[in-house]
Amino acid sequence: MRGIIFLLVGLSINTFAYAHDAPSGWKYPNSCCSNYDCRHVNQAAISERPQGYIINATGEVLPYSDRRVRISPDGEYHWCSAAGEDNGRTICLFVPARAY
Repeated sequence: MRGIIFLLVGLSINTFAYAHDAPSGWKYPNSCCSNYDCRHVNQAAISERPQGYIINATGEVLPYSDRRVRISPDGEYHWCSAAGEDNGRTICLFVPARAY
């Protein structure tokens, strides 16, 4: 019985060990990421046009008002795509706050 309890405690500790954080330390929200979908991208990977943000790798357009567009806590671009693929559909896009 003691071995089973130890095993269950060990499993729950390992679950927390796989948290997916941005390189600067903030945690990607569960609504955007399944521990591998999100990653930091260079500014050159995203273009801004009148119609919204363009994911250069896929050509996907996210209007500025799209609910998937979020303000980045560290002021950098982060892209969350299906299965973390470079050609995947966008789940979330974190962008630097706009200066007006």
